[in-house]
Amino acid sequence: MKSIFIVGTAGSGKSLLTSKIHEYYTRNGAFSAILNLDPGVESLPYSCDIDVRDYVDIVSIMKQYDLGPNGALILTNDLIASKIDSIQDEIDEVNPDYLLIDTPGQIELFAYRASGKFLVQNLRIDEKMSIFLFDGALITSPINFVSIALLATSIKLRLGLPAINVLTKTDLIGKKLKDILKWSTNLFTLENAISQEADGETYTLTTNILRGLNLGGFAQGLIPISNVTGEGMVNLQTALSRTINLGEEVED
Repeated sequence: MKSIFIVGTAGSGKSLLTSKIHEYYTRNGAFSAILNLDPGVESLPYSCDIDVRDYVDIVSIMKQYDLGPNGALILTNDLIASKIDSIQDEIDEVNPDYLLIDTPGQIELFAYRASGKFLVQNLRIDEKMSIFLFDGALITSPINFVSIALLATSIKLRLGLPAINVLTKTDLIGKKLKDILKWSTNLFTLENAISQEADGETYTLTTNILRGLNLGGFAQGLIPISNVTGEGMVNLQTALSRTINLGEEVED
């Protein structure tokens, strides 16, 4: 069994991409299943095979502990970690080839609290990796691009998983798509774009962060994906295969 954690900022398209990857694997003869780790989500574009909402009820927790939505989300995410044995039993019963794990919309609840890392480390699965979603609508400026790249690198460090970076919402960013793809592969082009947008302390801080990320091996490019047309899914699956299957493709 192999698992793919789908992570990214709120609204970046995690659940929709999860459904598209699931459809791809199913269409090509692989058995995939989906684990929803978001206790606060109301509706999803897929049917869950394992759902943490079966174990924790955020509305009941809000009432029981007199908490607001944010406090309840923090508590429910911590409670999920205490249910790991039951979640593992469900995973083992389903026993898919690929387990797609849709993480909470609030990325900090999963990546930076101890409960999220505990789940990553203690789920008994042969191979684990992650996909980080760069929200195309958020990174149309070079400074925002570097900010999200820093977040992606920080989460990779936190979770300790091999990671693929994906650019979502390509249908919404028009001509900016070419600029973003250049920024992701060419340090000089990105630095030049930053110099045209910022100066002084902002420029110095942004370029210093960028150079640190580049030295750490970040500059590997982004895989652009359209959840509307499906364009880019073949490239994503090739990258997934290279990372988690040691290059062995799912049979068409």
